[in-house]
Amino acid sequence: MLLMRHTESLFNAAKSQTGDDPGIADPGLTARGAEQAREVAAFLSSAGVRRIVSSPYIRALETAAIVADTLGLAIAVDAGVGERAAFSCDVGTPSARLRECWPHLDLDHLDDVWWPPFEESETALAVRCEQFREALVEAGDWTGLLVISHWAFIRELTGHAVLNGTVLRLDPAAAPPPAEVVKVPADAVAARDEKPLP
Repeated sequence: MLLMRHTESLFNAAKSQTGDDPGIADPGLTARGAEQAREVAAFLSSAGVRRIVSSPYIRALETAAIVADTLGLAIAVDAGVGERAAFSCDVGTPSARLRECWPHLDLDHLDDVWWPPFEESETALAVRCEQFREALVEAGDWTGLLVISHWAFIRELTGHAVLNGTVLRLDPAAAPPPAEVVKVPADAVAARDEKPLP
């Protein structure tokens, strides 16, 4: 399966300049983020993607929409692959509002407040990641799956702290799942306090 971090959001762009939380709840993508998503979508067009699962955060949904449009696929939404609630950007948009903005998506399974309580502990995040991995293994079919998620979720699941738009390949049946970075957008940048792990 493939795991992708959403591309650059308004929050990421502001935080990369100052290192401080800019106070932007559930931000959308920047113009650079949209271009990164198009770049990654072109790369994924030959990667055998058959299904897309996205976090319900707007930055992930906007990334997924660009990829899905390029690949001609639908988007399934799963709050279980959302970000660890630790910054202003991790306050989500209530599902009723998401339905207005994304009427073609099936969001009926989401609670109105679907994001984790502030501040989600590292332990709770680890449990959520393990539940996600175990559910994939139990289902037994992750070939062709692309999951669009977030920095902390990906870091916990794979051990990789990745830049916006990075795509990793991993085998969820292995514990811990080995992961290989297969794509990083050409213009991806790190926030001042957000560096890839060695």
